[in-house]
Amino acid sequence: MSKYVIAAFIFWVYGGAMSFAQDKNVLIIFIDDLRPELNSFGANYIHSPNIDSLNARGRGFSRHYVNAPSCGPSRYAFLTGQYGLEYRGESNQSLFKRAEGVNDENVSIAPSMPEWFRNNGYATVSVGKVSHHPGGRGGDNWNDSNISEMPNAWDKHIMPVAEWESPKGAMHGLANGKVRTPDNRDIIEAVVGNDKSYPDGHIAEEGLRQIDALVKGDKPFFLAIGLIKPHLPFGVPKKYFDLYENVEIPPALHPEKPKGRTTWHGSGEFMNYNRWGKDPRNDKDFALKLKKYYAACVSYADKHVGDIIQKLKETGADKNTIVVLWGDHGWHLGEHSIWGKHSLFEESLRSPLIIYDPTMQNRGEMSDAIVESVDVFPTLCDMTSLSIPSFTEGISLKPLIENPDTTGHEAVAYISNATTIRTDQYRFTQHKDGAVELYDHQNPLGEQLNIAEHNPKIVQELRTLLLSKTADKAFIYSNK
Repeated sequence: MSKYVIAAFIFWVYGGAMSFAQDKNVLIIFIDDLRPELNSFGANYIHSPNIDSLNARGRGFSRHYVNAPSCGPSRYAFLTGQYGLEYRGESNQSLFKRAEGVNDENVSIAPSMPEWFRNNGYATVSVGKVSHHPGGRGGDNWNDSNISEMPNAWDKHIMPVAEWESPKGAMHGLANGKVRTPDNRDIIEAVVGNDKSYPDGHIAEEGLRQIDALVKGDKPFFLAIGLIKPHLPFGVPKKYFDLYENVEIPPALHPEKPKGRTTWHGSGEFMNYNRWGKDPRNDKDFALKLKKYYAACVSYADKHVGDIIQKLKETGADKNTIVVLWGDHGWHLGEHSIWGKHSLFEESLRSPLIIYDPTMQNRGEMSDAIVESVDVFPTLCDMTSLSIPSFTEGISLKPLIENPDTTGHEAVAYISNATTIRTDQYRFTQHKDGAVELYDHQNPLGEQLNIAEHNPKIVQELRTLLLSKTADKAFIYSNK
């Protein structure tokens, strides 16, 4: 046997095996502040045909929970596969704090998910809001190329700013280049115009260009596209608001402020916008109007999802691309007398997760298993035949992709001064000062009735379970 034949055989065995292991592309669509208020998730008053179509062909997770109810730490957990409890006091700066360690040769920091794929031969590109800052850069206007939010992660990280001039301006931008200022903070807006009246139209368009470029490359790709809406302010092209003109949207369940010690807050982010003196906590008509604007923003995001999926089909990449759609956290629309996120209640922590694999079976069957955002990193490794790194704290969801009736696992989340765990029946929350909350989701009152005082055995069991998952000893008080 000649050396050329031997070389060809070796390449076929090893190089060909590597190519086969990596032939599936990955596309992740990030949507900001998206609660599971979608038609296919049970909200039949929402116009979300494109996300619903993806759900019908993939695996939706009806009980997916994020690991923090705020953009920065939630995206940290998703993008690293780690809870990030060591950065819990950094708020939305957790990825930047991690970056300081990455850039310090004396510190060992595990690779992020896109970096892991990049190290394994993938072309990695992000467009829009993927990490906390759209475009993934720091500086006063979030456009300093010397300050990367995720070093070593991306071959390209792109944020088209158009007439908003900077990523920071686009993040909270109103229509046609208007930037949020102390004097320009309207909470709702609808303008007659096309999809590029707001930044997401430009983000989606750039995402389509990147798909075209990546499918022509010689590597599998890992592409992340991050849409900003329905994040505040609730501004949309009017045609999306018109979808809800005669639609009846139900009022919030349990709109009362909960009694006792909880993670309730005064909706500060929301209340800092111009509301023309109106407060939805005591104005039902204004609350309904806001819910319609939120729904319109969901439909606007859904349109872009449809365009992205259609581009995959046009290029033929849909035949070998895993698609993930992820909401970075939930959002209160009046539940518990909160407008916004940042609590450890169900409404802040539950968000949509859909995973589609072109080779999957049992398509369209929703999974009711509890899963969490840190699971996505090991899942995508498992589905692309990459090794699952030992440092990830999640669990591969591949068994649930194959069989939606497979059992899930508990979900952990945190804010700066409290940690929570969600089981099939209970939510248990431990405050830093020792206060606890326990809610029974088989009780119609759910998270309105704290039953911790009368169930010390369950409290102790869940406290122990929380500790076993997080080793967060600073927040666990065994003597309480």
